Amino acid sequence: MSTKPYDLVLRGGTVVTASGAFQADVAVAGETIAAIGRDLGPVAREIDAKGKYVLPGGVDSHAHIEQVSAGGLLNADTFESATTSAAFGGTTSVISFAAQHVGLKLNEVLDAYHGLARKGAVIDYAFHMIIADPTEEALADHLPKLIRDGHASIKLFMTYDRLQLNDEKVLDVLMAARENKALVCVHAENHGMIAWTAKRLLAKGYTAPKYHAIAHPRASEEEAFHRLITLAAFVDQPIMIFHVSTAEGAARIRRARGEGLKVYGETCPQYLFLTNQDMDRPGLEGAKFMCSPPARTAPDQEALWQALAQGDLQTISSDHAPYRMDETGKLSAGPNPDFKHIANGLPGLEVRLPLLFDAMVSKGRLGIEEFVALTATRPAKIYGLHPRKGDIMIGADADIAVWDPKKEVEITDALMHDRVGFTPFNGRTVTGWPVTVLNRGRVVVEDGALKAAPGSGQFLARAAGPAAEPTGRRGPEFDPALSFGARL
Repeated sequence: MSTKPYDLVLRGGTVVTASGAFQADVAVAGETIAAIGRDLGPVAREIDAKGKYVLPGGVDSHAHIEQVSAGGLLNADTFESATTSAAFGGTTSVISFAAQHVGLKLNEVLDAYHGLARKGAVIDYAFHMIIADPTEEALADHLPKLIRDGHASIKLFMTYDRLQLNDEKVLDVLMAARENKALVCVHAENHGMIAWTAKRLLAKGYTAPKYHAIAHPRASEEEAFHRLITLAAFVDQPIMIFHVSTAEGAARIRRARGEGLKVYGETCPQYLFLTNQDMDRPGLEGAKFMCSPPARTAPDQEALWQALAQGDLQTISSDHAPYRMDETGKLSAGPNPDFKHIANGLPGLEVRLPLLFDAMVSKGRLGIEEFVALTATRPAKIYGLHPRKGDIMIGADADIAVWDPKKEVEITDALMHDRVGFTPFNGRTVTGWPVTVLNRGRVVVEDGALKAAPGSGQFLARAAGPAAEPTGRRGPEFDPALSFGARL
């Protein structure tokens, strides 16, 4: 038996990483994993993990928290409520957004979001920088410093009236990211197709939430993916395509990766477990299921599962976008809004991992190692958090979730710890639930109670990592000697 004292040992569980599962104790000293083995001790405290899985804490790489929309609507969750919800669902690291809008300075936006997170977060966090106003000052002055400060990823939009960037602006951001070795993440839908279709639906009186799905033609995703991939390849910049929803979109990513391009893809539980039929409900009930892009069809769900199995998609995030069903959220335009004026977005931080554990482990789809890979290890690697996060290994942060694989839980609105008031997965029963959650060695959830204080989460500075390195493939017209600001 070891003579080294530890602060805590998780005893007798099945430890699971992306590469395998084995019986072992996991010892924690301070904030990190100090040993993995048998009969570890002496120890100040033990957690009995017999009959349970000992997994890396989840890494949710796409969540909107305490964020103001381009239309001025503040979403429902604070950093305290959102990260509390995440912790109860087994997630210990979250990458949220610092959302620039037109006219705002990027550095001041980051400062404001940092202040909110320092006050409220109960787990660790990082930021993607949303760039909606790519001025010369933002890209040449603010962006390089912010990337050096640990904000190694950028998000841009190809749709939404107040956020979308045209192709030239997209190229400007891609080029700035290439020069500073940041990863670019994109909401890619064809804005013109969506606006054109929605206008005609509303003119004919088709206003109910179910028409939101029709207003986002599936072809709008495939076209935008193709255009984005072409632009990124032209300047040799790696990209992450967010929230893939269609079979055609997944196929376009598969083709790009087969061509050797550094293109990553993400999907979300709403595209794996919901369909467009969920929006076809009486009154405004369908609004609870509205997100962009919308949930599609059962065949799309199967295509996305296949894409995950084949490695075409590398992560499953929540895209947590919390709006209440009241005048502060989805009904902000009045009690009877048309689908175009209902806030888009679904809560999902807390249910992401339980839904996926039930499907992938309890029901046998893909298996537990792949569950760990898709929800923790791969997002940690892609976004520059590994090896500190996303894995159970000596020297890593002791971010650990102990899962009871036999615990059955009915997901209900009342069970959730966010401030939304509903979950689109209300009434579903899942098998498998995180019963004890650690973040940096401290117990944050135990016996159904929160043990961490607001503001105890830490900012995760991320260096520009391998995921952001150029691919080595260039379009024939690309001149690497061009500096940003030059025009192609």
